[in-house]
Amino acid sequence: MTRKPRDRTKTRSIPRVPIPAIGEGKRGQAGHLGYLLRQAANGQRRRMDQALAAVGLTHPQFLVLTMVRAYPGCSNADIARLTMLTPQTVHAMITVLLHKGLISRQPNPVHGRILNIELTNAGRELLGRGRARALAVESDLQGALKDAEMVIVRRWLVSVARGAPSHDGELPTPPPQ
Repeated sequence: MTRKPRDRTKTRSIPRVPIPAIGEGKRGQAGHLGYLLRQAANGQRRRMDQALAAVGLTHPQFLVLTMVRAYPGCSNADIARLTMLTPQTVHAMITVLLHKGLISRQPNPVHGRILNIELTNAGRELLGRGRARALAVESDLQGALKDAEMVIVRRWLVSVARGAPSHDGELPTPPPQ
């Protein structure tokens, strides 16, 4: 049995639905929570990129410098875990930061193959300028939330990152429809 060729002149046209702006439709309060978290993270990343560019840093470079300051003596692998960047990205960042004289590497006293990373004076100074810009962006992000509300938001975000429920193990009762 031979199939008859489809008449392409009679195809139905699916009307194009306009893409909503951020805050509307599924990009707003009707959206899935995971999508909204990602959308918010992307918006925050864009704002942070713009702020850090003013001092000559990329966001990944800022993350690496921040974690090296917070956890002195860490290795490339440690930094990758701390910054949630791939080992390849961290390696590239470390190479750039070494070349710029913002970090140095010292042999680990216990494990000779591991090189611990430390900030140089220039790295501390640039990180300080980047932190001032980042804190301004974070202050804008916090907006009108009170300190007590920020504690709740931070606690919830950490629990989401850990994959743990933010309640006592029991599912909350859904509100009546």
